[in-house]
Amino acid sequence: MSDFSADFTTQAIYRLDESTRMVQKCFAELAEEDIWKRPNPASNSVGNLILHLCGNITQYILSSLGEQEDRRQRDAEFAAREGYSKAELLERLVHTLEQATATIRAADADSLARVRSVQGFRFSGVGIILHVVEHYSYHTGQIAFWTKMLKDKDLGFYADFDLNTKNER
Repeated sequence: MSDFSADFTTQAIYRLDESTRMVQKCFAELAEEDIWKRPNPASNSVGNLILHLCGNITQYILSSLGEQEDRRQRDAEFAAREGYSKAELLERLVHTLEQATATIRAADADSLARVRSVQGFRFSGVGIILHVVEHYSYHTGQIAFWTKMLKDKDLGFYADFDLNTKNER
């Protein structure tokens, strides 16, 4: 694998792990009854977002990049109103991400360059990974916002970091 390919996959996995860390912090704050609450009828619950993330990551990374059969039932991710506990949802997400990161690590330069059809779009392996990273980050932000609204507290995602540190040249 080229240095660029290796660095790209390492950075992508770092970002996926970062979102997982944030979702886990949210889950530590949320009560069981918070998981399926919706802010309004036009919005999704945290439970729906986790099911949606698992479906999206599975379809893009495992099915497309990993060449497994696509069995996603996207509409069911949003239709659910219950069916999984908080622990089951988090376990499902972590398991999906473990499989996805293993698939990303196994992707060689040719796999990253090859264009595939996924969800009606045409993406290279790089495009597929970029989609999953940004999509996971987007919904992590929604989960964090909803958690802050429910719990009225800062989640301290970067409490252990000095974010005022200046860039080095």
